[in-house]
Amino acid sequence: MPNGTTITATKVTAPPAWALMERQLFSLMEESARQYTSKYAERGGATLLAEDLDDLYEQFYNFGLFYALGAADDMLDLHLQQWNATNRISDQTINHRPIHNNHTKTFTPAQHNEFWGMNHPMEWHHLGEGLMAWYDMGVADPTISENARRSRRFAAMYIGEDPESDLWDAGKRIIRSPFQSSQGPVLEGDVHWANTMLLAGRYLGGEVNYYGVRASLYPIVPHLEAHWFQNPQRRAYIVDLFNKLVLQRDTPNTLAAAALVTDAYLYTGDDKYKQWVLDYLEAWIDRTNKNGGITPDNVDHDGVIGGGREGVFWGGQYGWNHYQGYNIMFHGINTAVECALMLTGDYEYLDLLRSQLKVIVDAAKIEDDGQLITPVRYGPEGWILTPPVGRGMNDGIPSRGVMQGPSPMRAQEMMHLYHASMDSQDYEFITHIRDQDVRRDWNEVGDRLGEKNGGETEFSRFQYYDGKNPDWPMKILTAEYNEAISKYEEMMEDERLPYDIITTNQMPQHLVLTKGLTQVTMGTPQATYNGGLMRSTVRYFDKDRGRAGLPPNTAALVDEIRPDGAGIQLVNTNHGETRRVIVQAGAFGEHDFTEVAFHREGDDGDTVLPVHGKAFVVELPPSTAIRLNAGMNRYVNKPSYAFPWHGESIPIPFHE
Repeated sequence: MPNGTTITATKVTAPPAWALMERQLFSLMEESARQYTSKYAERGGATLLAEDLDDLYEQFYNFGLFYALGAADDMLDLHLQQWNATNRISDQTINHRPIHNNHTKTFTPAQHNEFWGMNHPMEWHHLGEGLMAWYDMGVADPTISENARRSRRFAAMYIGEDPESDLWDAGKRIIRSPFQSSQGPVLEGDVHWANTMLLAGRYLGGEVNYYGVRASLYPIVPHLEAHWFQNPQRRAYIVDLFNKLVLQRDTPNTLAAAALVTDAYLYTGDDKYKQWVLDYLEAWIDRTNKNGGITPDNVDHDGVIGGGREGVFWGGQYGWNHYQGYNIMFHGINTAVECALMLTGDYEYLDLLRSQLKVIVDAAKIEDDGQLITPVRYGPEGWILTPPVGRGMNDGIPSRGVMQGPSPMRAQEMMHLYHASMDSQDYEFITHIRDQDVRRDWNEVGDRLGEKNGGETEFSRFQYYDGKNPDWPMKILTAEYNEAISKYEEMMEDERLPYDIITTNQMPQHLVLTKGLTQVTMGTPQATYNGGLMRSTVRYFDKDRGRAGLPPNTAALVDEIRPDGAGIQLVNTNHGETRRVIVQAGAFGEHDFTEVAFHREGDDGDTVLPVHGKAFVVELPPSTAIRLNAGMNRYVNKPSYAFPWHGESIPIPFHE
């Protein structure tokens, strides 16, 4: 257990409104999760949905995180049930869904060794989505033996220890393709795949799909014609170029693999995982420096920027030119620099993300009303500041060019950067954006409350900690409750039988929302959705039940964040039972508390206790509340999934 520092709350008080709403949100979504898995899955967890593998994981991806925040015990059981069932039915050797699979999205046997196989290889935009369901199992309970083994097996594919995957070239410090699998990199594609990536076609000559263009052959092919595949010689030439210029490349999108390898480090503490993360990230830092400060989005198998495409640094898979530009490309950069900082305590790794945000803002324009508009994409003429190309006709084929055009700066990366650094230069960057953001009200939480977004709710969170939005905790919790109850009612009104659900392939999505709870209780942005690890200023454990998360009936609010500490409010809403909360510094114990100041009823001033450790205990008698002013040294400890009472290593029952 923690080093013996125990603080007892002495103020008996009615619970504040935010605390009651927080507990109501827990209760509502616990019931939603139970009903959802009962209604839309077979017994044992096999989903009724036909979708890509990452989308199957997304149906329950945050149940484990929900548990780790303080939800009921069965939330983790449901998470494990659904995750293991999804793996079983997705194995490439099993034809799980031989009928009722003729929907727009179909079920594909996708896995080999419980990871995406060559039957359904994937890039890190979608690998990252699917792996969100994996990462938080270590956060929720790191003592599960099979998960500890899986973490090492998954990491082995990327660090060069798994000859079957053959993804990593240690000499060149590259991953050999943006499309990866447990059976190797994808180095060659066919005409259909090339058409989908280069023109977004659903099929040859068919209407484009939801996504836009995801890669380019520029400058070798400046403008790819709509019917390029009709002439056999032209077809062979373009497919060969696609293989060389798109598939046989490394891209910064794959930097998100840093989280998968860091996950193994958090289980084991083995420095080989840490070293791989640093080697791979530093390779991209070197490439950025060689490219004049702009991260290139493609390097060939010799590590040459724009190799085979006349040195052009853009055009790679999910790079600067694709339909969402930096909106997807930055996920990997953001994830990798956060992992490197956590693993080393070296803030200089954040410079890569910081520099790319500056690149974007330096290329921005100010419109007549004073609004700052940043480019999202880069093309032959440089930064693209013209409106996006929408739907239209391309030589008789319904076409879609791009989805995202120039826009106000999105929140996700700059808020993550500031939370990681707590540096005044990053604070000033955000306030500079705010001063020139005349069209958005940063105090409003907005209506994009799901986890998949560009961080829209981060504006209002920043305003709260900047002293300009005092009602934010209640705003975000109320908004999430309204969203959650709407989804719950939709589900409960669904009277279809399993056959009808299967044949229509329609069901409610994302009934459990953890973003607001994460922001409020742990004082942090939500994890980068496409593949980031959990972030937090502090997190909590139930001392009496020996598990992760807030105890029953307790609520938490981080009401202040500063470079050397945080303010934390804890409330026991139960009027008959005492709760004991362990407060830990950082998501993985990477920070260290120095002291804690608090007020005892009847005393004239505050009591200050030295802590000098990762965690301390707060005892909350019935109907009590306390505010803690915790001093903190950041990124000074070796991070681990280990709980405060685990000691130097995680007690995995069948650890090798």
